[in-house]
Amino acid sequence: MSSPEISSLSWGLMRVKGSTSSYKDCKVWPGGSRAWDWTETGTNHYPGVQPADLEEVLKKGVELLVIGRGMNEALQVPSSTLDFVKQKGVEVRVLQTEKAVAEYNKLAVQGAKVGGVFHSTC
Repeated sequence: MSSPEISSLSWGLMRVKGSTSSYKDCKVWPGGSRAWDWTETGTNHYPGVQPADLEEVLKKGVELLVIGRGMNEALQVPSSTLDFVKQKGVEVRVLQTEKAVAEYNKLAVQGAKVGGVFHSTC
């Protein structure tokens, strides 16, 4: 199963190839995508991305995870969260969202088992 490309990104709106939904924030993995609903885990810009936000994507067999911190990089990613990902044997890259989407798409096109979580505003 391949990771779906992100077909478009603008402030507050993301679209993923193969999905009829559009997302404000999204999670993607080999074979699928869904909205990243921060209320599920109590996530906020600070302290930021929690291990619970990433568990679903990590369980999909990804070898590399890309985290998009927002257009202005307002979303924090604590070192404890990065440690959690690395303990699972998964490489992680944290970037500004436009750069993160470009990196994710480059890897997806190459056939990498890549997953991502992306914040499309601030």
